[in-house]
Amino acid sequence: MAAVAREPVNPSLREAQPGPFLTIGRLSVKYRWLVVAVWIVAVAVIPQALPSLSSAVKNENTAFLPSNTPVVKASALAAPFQRQNSFSALLVAGRPPAQLSAADEAAFASAEQAVARVSGVLDVRDRGLSGDGQVRMALVELSGRGANNGGTNVFDKLHAAVGGVAAPAGLQLHFAGELAQSVDADKQQQHTQSLTQQLSLLFIIALLLVVFRAALAPLVTLLPAALSLVIAGPLIGEAAKAGLEVSGLTQIILIVIVLGAGTDYGLFLIFRVREALAHGVEPRDAVVGAVSRVGETITFSALTVIVALVSVILAQFGLYRGLGPGLAIGVAVTLVAGLTLLPALLAIFGRAVMWPSKPRPGHEYRGAWGGVAARIVARPVRTLSIGLVLFVALALVVLAYKPAGFGSQTAPSGSDSAKGQVLLNHFPVSVRNPTNIVMRLPTSAWEDPTPLATASAGLERQRVFTSVTGGLNPAGVTLPPSALTRLYRALGPPQRLPAVEPPALAARLAPALYAAYTSSAQFISANGRTIQFYTELRAGDPSSTAALNAIPAVRAAVTQVANTVGAQANGVAGEAAAAYDVSKISTSDLKRIVPLVLVVIAILLAILLRSLVAPVYLILSVGLSYLAALGLAILVFVEIAGDSGLNFVLPFFMFIFLMALGEDYNILVMTRIREEARHGELRDAVRRAIAASGGTVTSAGLVLAGTFAVLTVAGNSQTREIGLGLAAGVLLDTFLVRTLLIPSLVVLLGDRNWWPWGIGAPKERAPAPTPATGEATS
Repeated sequence: MAAVAREPVNPSLREAQPGPFLTIGRLSVKYRWLVVAVWIVAVAVIPQALPSLSSAVKNENTAFLPSNTPVVKASALAAPFQRQNSFSALLVAGRPPAQLSAADEAAFASAEQAVARVSGVLDVRDRGLSGDGQVRMALVELSGRGANNGGTNVFDKLHAAVGGVAAPAGLQLHFAGELAQSVDADKQQQHTQSLTQQLSLLFIIALLLVVFRAALAPLVTLLPAALSLVIAGPLIGEAAKAGLEVSGLTQIILIVIVLGAGTDYGLFLIFRVREALAHGVEPRDAVVGAVSRVGETITFSALTVIVALVSVILAQFGLYRGLGPGLAIGVAVTLVAGLTLLPALLAIFGRAVMWPSKPRPGHEYRGAWGGVAARIVARPVRTLSIGLVLFVALALVVLAYKPAGFGSQTAPSGSDSAKGQVLLNHFPVSVRNPTNIVMRLPTSAWEDPTPLATASAGLERQRVFTSVTGGLNPAGVTLPPSALTRLYRALGPPQRLPAVEPPALAARLAPALYAAYTSSAQFISANGRTIQFYTELRAGDPSSTAALNAIPAVRAAVTQVANTVGAQANGVAGEAAAAYDVSKISTSDLKRIVPLVLVVIAILLAILLRSLVAPVYLILSVGLSYLAALGLAILVFVEIAGDSGLNFVLPFFMFIFLMALGEDYNILVMTRIREEARHGELRDAVRRAIAASGGTVTSAGLVLAGTFAVLTVAGNSQTREIGLGLAAGVLLDTFLVRTLLIPSLVVLLGDRNWWPWGIGAPKERAPAPTPATGEATS
């Protein structure tokens, strides 16, 4: 880069700005060692005194749904089929492609007995062979206490019990089902969290080394964010004790938000300090001045993020309610660290922070952003028009948006539950992952099975189902209604019978008939008034988008049959029903939260910029950027990758994060333009402001986009979509909206940008300096 003549110094580089941030800057510098000591103590004490974030995590999406949601009501209706405060897993055994031998069957029976002896296991019931004879399955019912802490402790005991069974060579024994997969996913989540943190730190450090060309500056910038992350987790864990709902996504995204936003705030401050150092200001005075000037920018940037996240507490979906406020706590801690710890560290290290580079008075350089700024000022209409065409084209792709189901709980590759799921696939969908139909009858089906038979026949006639299994055809054996009543009167409720037929009964009751009757306990409650059916949907696998979209028709069909038999209540439960309700309530939350977030952020911008005009186009610009990023995500995942739709959380997360984080850069650019406009004409002010802040925005955007992109490497399919979508949105916002479109609008609007309050009393109209050495880092 070529050296240019030094322009007269902007007084703001030498003079601190009066106000509360000047006081904060002076105190942080004066008591720098005390500030550092307080943060060290906090990092040492808080994680020990408060619960960990991982202890408060919920991983099941339906656990976040309101109680009046149809699938939650259906699950409550099915309560008679589940012991109170209990959970279930599946034990499976097989040796595909061979059929199970007699020795294999004996080993499986031994495994069932060993599992039944484990503390926390309530019952073990054999569920029979798969149709091809290659896999056997048993239902393992666990107490709620046994399933606490994600069930990790009891599953360790279950694996140990099965591992002690002398199984024939080649026989596979594994656990499967949602709970087993959740336990393995929790273990994988801890690995993912650690990997996300490590990759984020490595990426940020590498990028900051390029940005600063200094050895110590990256560490000083990153340290406050890293310490904030250590403190934020336990604070969120403590909030969970007070009722805050926390999902596994909170753990992952907290790392990205805190490290990304914290580094951004550090860049805002350090770049201004370096600019002052290049104009001869003493290091500690430079820190105080920078805090007095940039402190307001950092604070309002953080407030926009916090307000957007806290507003999510109004959402109906508990995952959003817990994610938003939890992340807001992390951003708040990061803000405090950026205003206290970072200035203290900068005051302690002084010019050494920039070693080996040396910002020297009188030596300034014009980077690429200086040339970009000059072209923007010269051709604002052309720049704005090209940008709008590109963004509107991408935004129009949103018209093709369709949500996808959230899919089954995915077991980590190679885990025990993943291997168990492979064996479980030998059973039909109606057995391994059924869509449950539940009805409450006015009379007992044991005494009068006619409504049960009518409901079963009615469901089988509905085109939305391909198979229906209930109390009259359990375990593949047909029970005539009269036989069901006769067995009930002779033996009592099947829930009280042993799984293995007593020898005294075997002489007068065929084993197949006994097994069918005991299996009917899955479909008819002990009092006979609640009946259940396992169905297979014609639309396809319950985890598919087609099954999700079929749920309204399924519910209508079930209601029709329920009305025919005079049922008092009915419902549809299972994965597809849960996915439909989650998607519907997520879309409803988006429509409810969007206007609120827009209004509140607009108010904050109006207060900061002292204008009613600028907040309008700033909000619109972020909205257009959001739609363009969402359109790009649809192109990548649906049109190119061939997915059936976008994950239901992506539009909501992209709006909240891009709206809040996008305003960070709006605030940085606009406050710098306003500041420069007090020392010269607006076009020159825009040129100087973009030249000075363009490198900051670019660096900050790359940091944030890079940390989101880490999720594409470290996360599962859901977090990969979130990571890629947010990274793309941040990059679009960074390189096009903040540094090209917004400056073009400012030039075109002129003094109307600051209506009705104006720019304020102008100071001396001396040209302001170009940015300091190395700040433009394009």
